[in-house]
Amino acid sequence: MVVFDATMLLTLIHPNIGVTIDSSTGAPVTHPKERIEALVKEFQKAKTKIGIPTPALGEALVRIGPRRTQFVDKLNDMAVFECLPFDQLSAIELAIMTKDALDAGNKKGGSSEPWVKVKFDRQIAAIAKVNGATAIYTDDEGLKNTATANGFTVLGLADIPIPPESKQIELQFSSDDQAALNEIDQINAAEIPTPPE
Repeated sequence: MVVFDATMLLTLIHPNIGVTIDSSTGAPVTHPKERIEALVKEFQKAKTKIGIPTPALGEALVRIGPRRTQFVDKLNDMAVFECLPFDQLSAIELAIMTKDALDAGNKKGGSSEPWVKVKFDRQIAAIAKVNGATAIYTDDEGLKNTATANGFTVLGLADIPIPPESKQIELQFSSDDQAALNEIDQINAAEIPTPPE
């Protein structure tokens, strides 16, 4: 099992909801929808479950809008996804994580995030841990740090390969070049008069 956080789930269903920045390059991640869809298909083929912790689901549902119930129904119909509740075992695991941080001298475990965010990230990590997840897919820095500290493999959108059929050469033009290209487009679009005979 792997776990998706809210950012991954939202990228799958609303790819234009925001721009994901590759933390290693500082550039926007290209082909987000294609990457995440290919990953889901890969997990479907391998019969690997994608766990959605209920705190992450709740966060995603805020952004989905009025079709929340329909979305949850569709998610439940897809065999690859499994909603993972914050249950008693998760609560025990969360308590262990927090106690370990307190014993080390900092309840936030060195995080600069607000305490509420630290607890939220630990809930997701605790749910993933008790459900036997091996990896957490997220681009949230706080969750990345919490997951890494708890032994998970952490992957972001930029770590997911672009499917070969989606790769295209992307040409970067200077603003002067782009202006020239726009002029060429305008000339091509204009009707060229027929020379007199």
